[in-house]
Amino acid sequence: CRAFSASAGAAVWLAAGGPMRTARAAAPFALPKLPYAENALHPAISARTVGFHHGKHHRAYVDNLNKLVAGTEYAEMPLEKIVLATAGQPERAAVFNNAAQAWNHEFYWCSLKPKGGGAPPASLRARLEADFGGVEACLQELAKAAGSQFGSGWAWLVQDGGKLRVVKTANADVPLTQGLKPLLTVDVWEHAYYLDYQNRRADHVKAVLDDLLNWDFALENLG
Repeated sequence: CRAFSASAGAAVWLAAGGPMRTARAAAPFALPKLPYAENALHPAISARTVGFHHGKHHRAYVDNLNKLVAGTEYAEMPLEKIVLATAGQPERAAVFNNAAQAWNHEFYWCSLKPKGGGAPPASLRARLEADFGGVEACLQELAKAAGSQFGSGWAWLVQDGGKLRVVKTANADVPLTQGLKPLLTVDVWEHAYYLDYQNRRADHVKAVLDDLLNWDFALENLG
């Protein structure tokens, strides 16, 4: 995974390598490899859930997007520009939903890491203390956003100008379209947890926040 930066209203992924596509890349899009083994997030998330989530759901968004953009103006755009170009346009909803979900999932896999959670790096901890009152307060806001999202969606730690805050989005929506810079995300679509937790979303969210959250990725994005 590599860091993300928002510039002039556009999403630009920095540096080469890693699972994220470069800003110059265009269709056909490919399913990125996971940044860890399928079983690496156990026991918080099982290998079976990761396998279905990445290999079936994430793959479907990528495959659908390739079909939708073939022969269109979007075929030459990088993923994040497709998201920004189609947001809020009902006639482009299918393209937006699949592009945004492909983007969201790439970002989500990087937001997790084996043996994650715990104490953030010192510089990030200082920002969390300044903007939330402490790391625990930030985690409580993430848990509240993830738990209170009605239906499918996402909870995000974002940078809004010079301040960090927590937001939630429904379905495929992504903070990029609101001018916010994502730092981390938690997926609360049922396919992210149902095989392991059934209807116990709160237990899934707690396990992710306690054991998998990739604070280093958040710090890299904060830049």
